[in-house]
Amino acid sequence: MIRGIRINHEILARELRVLVHDGTNLGVLPTSEALRKAEELGLDLVEISPTANPPIAKIIDFGKWQYQEQKKRKDAKQKSHVQETKNIQVKIGTGEHDLELKADMASKFLKEGHRVKIDLYLRGRAKYMDKGFLKERLERVLKFITEEYRIVDDIKPSPKGLMVTIEKIRK
Repeated sequence: MIRGIRINHEILARELRVLVHDGTNLGVLPTSEALRKAEELGLDLVEISPTANPPIAKIIDFGKWQYQEQKKRKDAKQKSHVQETKNIQVKIGTGEHDLELKADMASKFLKEGHRVKIDLYLRGRAKYMDKGFLKERLERVLKFITEEYRIVDDIKPSPKGLMVTIEKIRK
């Protein structure tokens, strides 16, 4: 028995709802008769849904079915993507050219499907400057980003200064 899947003589139920590999429903049959039909076709009787009433079994090539299920799991694993949050840090006095470089990095991260957290790092007296001025400084970076994005977390205070989180717009 492989991972709780019963095949052929491992099936414990007395009656089974039997399906054939091409999708034909043979109806509810005693297990012995279902096994006999599977042997006639040269295939295996595989219990697909043991919790159903009566349990559902399918007459298929077990090795081929197992391979296809493994392939489905592998494809699903490849398609799942872990979204990571990348950080970019700028300061009040950061020049235009440096902001363009940081925005290019942010655009690259967005293209890869990551979220981007942009921190405006404030030191000393800069923490007490006008909030409107500080927000304008943070928005300067957003103007240079080439990818389409949406703001996930609006501009808000953080331990280091101000921060905003953006992510790529999904279509």
